[in-house]
Amino acid sequence: MVGRIDLSGKHLLVVGLARTGIATALFCAARGAIVTATDMRSAEELGEASEKLREAGVRVVFGGCVPNMLQGQELVVPSPGVSADAPLLQDARALGLTIWSEIELASHFLYGQLIGITGSNGKTTTTSLIEQILHAAEFSTVLAGNIGTPLIAHVSETTDHTITVAELSSFQLELIENFEPKIAIFLNLTPDHLDRHKTLAAYGAAKARIFENQTAEDFAVLNADDSASAAYAPLRSQVFWFSRKKPVEQGAFIRGGKIIFRSQGDEEEILDSGEIPLPGSHNLENVLAAVVATRLAGAQPPQIAAGIRSFAGVEHRIEFVAEIQGVRYYNDSKATNVDATLKALDSFPERILVILGGKDKDSDYTQLRAALREKAILALLIGAAAEKIEKQIEGSVAIHRADTLENAVESAFHAAHAGDIVLLAPACASFDQFHNYEHRGRVFKELVRHLEKGEELRSNANAVNAGKRNA
Repeated sequence: MVGRIDLSGKHLLVVGLARTGIATALFCAARGAIVTATDMRSAEELGEASEKLREAGVRVVFGGCVPNMLQGQELVVPSPGVSADAPLLQDARALGLTIWSEIELASHFLYGQLIGITGSNGKTTTTSLIEQILHAAEFSTVLAGNIGTPLIAHVSETTDHTITVAELSSFQLELIENFEPKIAIFLNLTPDHLDRHKTLAAYGAAKARIFENQTAEDFAVLNADDSASAAYAPLRSQVFWFSRKKPVEQGAFIRGGKIIFRSQGDEEEILDSGEIPLPGSHNLENVLAAVVATRLAGAQPPQIAAGIRSFAGVEHRIEFVAEIQGVRYYNDSKATNVDATLKALDSFPERILVILGGKDKDSDYTQLRAALREKAILALLIGAAAEKIEKQIEGSVAIHRADTLENAVESAFHAAHAGDIVLLAPACASFDQFHNYEHRGRVFKELVRHLEKGEELRSNANAVNAGKRNA
């Protein structure tokens, strides 16, 4: 159990005022901390949040750090978007200051059990599915973390009977100290965020910190089919596995088309794998991970099966949008790396027109070539990474430089025939043209719905752009 702390009178610096930073500053101020918060943006750019912070007693410094900002501070909490080796944090370390991520701080106020989920892909789906199963089984649950609402914004809702289910990113995990999930899940490891972590080893090590403080009373859940993440199996906690390819000694696997859970030599049949409503082999892995976590948390096999059968999926994750003139449109804006895009392509047997591009994360798009050659008939390229992607996939599929999402959707509409799939699976971050992947996905869905109504996109471009500005 992470020890409780008293923030009253404590001098605390919050670095970065996106969603997590704002929630952290308000939380600490409400508990008597003397809070300074800084952001590169101006008061006008920060908008209403600036006034809300001031009303809460937070000293807000705009335009980044100022001289002596660290003087007198006792704790520094950077937002996930702030690199762990940012100059201000390097200075803080040199002064011997404590630096915690928001999830570390939140864990000192959290009651009940914590289930933490990390991995390169599948986090949001698995996190949502675990919470839905447990909630339907009448457990008291909280859904939080990288999935949308910061963990620190929910701690006051927790009791000794609460199970908090949190999606955790490498950015959040790299600055923990005592953070200890009762059940920690590492789904998989593929290249991502190398623009920040530099190497796959550093990225994997950041994610593996999810196990760092576990004891023999805790559970670690890993993918037996993914050697990269399986290598991080911890020694102290109880290890459970999931596999869609082979039986495991402890955990969940497939046998005869059935999902089986095995623990201490006992086996339980959960449900037929054909009953899973989500497409793709990657979603089978997500379901297996959820089976292990929810069974360890105390859900019974019939409750787990019912929760899986009723799961409708997650917005922006291979989300069906519409069928227009026999062409189906899917939003997988959450596919922000190459491996996620490969999984999306693998989910459909049909001819695919795929929209790729956005902000590059030092990714290798040549890995898409074989899948594009096999599954796709057209790649529509958008955003800052379009030129790099074109060079790396050239010769594998027909390419159209659409530049914007509006142009890509309209071009796909005119090129597709009945039976085809139009898939937004960018393999990139969204920050070059959008606020985040949710914003990108919402714009895509709005564009498709214009087409569904029989409207030309160019006549609606201004309305869509207005929506982008206001998102």
